[in-house]
Amino acid sequence: MKAFILDRYGKGAALRLGDAPEPRLRDDDILVEVHAAALNLLDSKIRNGEFKPILPYRPPFILGHDVAGKVVRVGVKVRGFKPGDEIYARPRDGQIGTFAEFIAIHQADAALKPRNLSMEEAASIPLVGLTAWQVLVERAKLQKGQKVLIHAGSGGVGAFAIQLAKHLGASVATTTSTVNVGLVKGLGADVVVDYKKDDFEKVLSGYDVVLNSLDGQTLEKSLDVLKPGGQLISISGPPDPRYAKEAGLNGVLQLVMGFLSRGIRKKAKARRASYAFLFMRADGQQLSQITALIEAGVIRPVVDRIFPFQALNDAMVHVESGRAKGKVVLKVK
Repeated sequence: MKAFILDRYGKGAALRLGDAPEPRLRDDDILVEVHAAALNLLDSKIRNGEFKPILPYRPPFILGHDVAGKVVRVGVKVRGFKPGDEIYARPRDGQIGTFAEFIAIHQADAALKPRNLSMEEAASIPLVGLTAWQVLVERAKLQKGQKVLIHAGSGGVGAFAIQLAKHLGASVATTTSTVNVGLVKGLGADVVVDYKKDDFEKVLSGYDVVLNSLDGQTLEKSLDVLKPGGQLISISGPPDPRYAKEAGLNGVLQLVMGFLSRGIRKKAKARRASYAFLFMRADGQQLSQITALIEAGVIRPVVDRIFPFQALNDAMVHVESGRAKGKVVLKVK
């Protein structure tokens, strides 16, 4: 099969389009013909070597964390899927590789594709949808009437999280640039802070939850908008000891991550708030719940551009530019 292969770690390194063996199908796996795959900043960070301590992939390997496609074969223990099913998924860590013509996915990581979405639209959902779900529903337990600040509302996670938070009954504020104000308002944001004109920490206050996906400076400023008891949850770091323990990392890495997050945890505690880092995990059951919301019209995909499969490296450059509104997708088949 054709696949984009990472031969060596390196910032800005191009992936090589080449031949790779068809994935080995284990008993609990489904073999999926990839129709579309979405790109994420996570792909760039792994390529750059930023996640080697916690995701030690050995080059050469195939990148890619979002997929929509058709099941062509199933393992002997698979019960929820059959050949011909259209699915979408965020394959679990250690089993990634959606930038290819085929991928083997554990059955627990996949869900039936929303009937009202194209393959390209469906591929845009899994990673950002699961991230937003695990931050807002699972970790923050966001309730009706609460206030949440979602940074970077026009990005992939932000665009999904705004819609999910509104569905949960929260009042939503977001940050974005001038050109994207209309987009985030259309997604349901109640308060929009144009970061080119205003400082969000000076105009917002009394928030229950902040979802941060930006840099360390934004992370610290976000503490200023939280009320006592508020939660600051970051998907861009720094990792904290709870994450290290849940991820099963060794004692040395647990100590390192405790050190890296000590400053922000201490500042959060001084404000009677809490800090947590979240690195999303694959979960087909949660993805099925997301499917129901999409089919009900509660959440819609936001796709910036669709690139042909052969233009993967151009698509990665576009994602890294930070100018994408929503997700960037590859049309594989």
